Amino acid sequence: MTSWQGPHGRALPAIGERTLLMGIVNVTPDSFSDGGLHLSPERAADRAGEMIRGGADILDIGAESTRPGSRPVSAEEERDRLLPVLAAIRERHPDIPVSVDTYKSEVARAALEAGADLINDVRGLTSGMNPALLADWREHVANKRDCANLEPSPMARVAAEWKCSVIIMHNRRKPLYEDFWTDLLMDLNTGISLAKAAGVAPERIWLDPGFGFGKTPRHNLEVLKNLHRLRALGFPVLLGTSRKSTIGRVLNLPVDRRLEGTGATIVWGIARGCDMVRVHDVAEMRPYVDMADAIRRGLDYPE
Repeated sequence: MTSWQGPHGRALPAIGERTLLMGIVNVTPDSFSDGGLHLSPERAADRAGEMIRGGADILDIGAESTRPGSRPVSAEEERDRLLPVLAAIRERHPDIPVSVDTYKSEVARAALEAGADLINDVRGLTSGMNPALLADWREHVANKRDCANLEPSPMARVAAEWKCSVIIMHNRRKPLYEDFWTDLLMDLNTGISLAKAAGVAPERIWLDPGFGFGKTPRHNLEVLKNLHRLRALGFPVLLGTSRKSTIGRVLNLPVDRRLEGTGATIVWGIARGCDMVRVHDVAEMRPYVDMADAIRRGLDYPE
């Protein structure tokens, strides 16, 4: 069991004792599943309360959709959406840990100043880097060369400055790989190296395989099937499969009928070692998580 700490001294749930449940609060008009439902601070805070009562351990607030084809928004617009919602949630639910789902360092900094506890970066700490510098980082990591003389990314510096945990998600603009697992692990190791070079303590680093990001359905299923390969890197793993299109593709179901498919991916992910799952439907997924945890503990489960 690993302990961790947020920058504001807020108690964060222990890692490894059980699988943690992260509830998604989207404050976007165009997210693939729940866009436009929680735009106002009041409705978002209401939704947060529902998730907390349903068993959420952490809330993840996002103010820019990252679905394929979504419209990018400026840092200013993202902050304008995010900060009032964060303030409302902090006022009504002061004890719940809050993650900010952003790849922009300036948005992350503003959210941390306003009371967020950790960063969930869908671009794996690489946004805002000069392409040549990022290529140097990848080359150094791929060849196991010393990265001490390379400049860390803006997001990695923010995480280090605030001494907050950071979730490094795997992502590519297109699902193009020479060798899928070699490339995926190299990309994640680049993010890990960026974090460490900036001064982020190893115990504050999480990994996310990026289910649905820069991957075909076959890639996504391969990630799930062999998730233990990611866990072998030695960091806690977050899995976010909730309502994703691969589930719809496999089951031939629309986005509002993917609960059971999501549950199946969660149970499999827990069996393969993930430490936290990110979901839209907290109360509905809680039984899947609890049952999978009980099976994983086996004879160690308390009578």
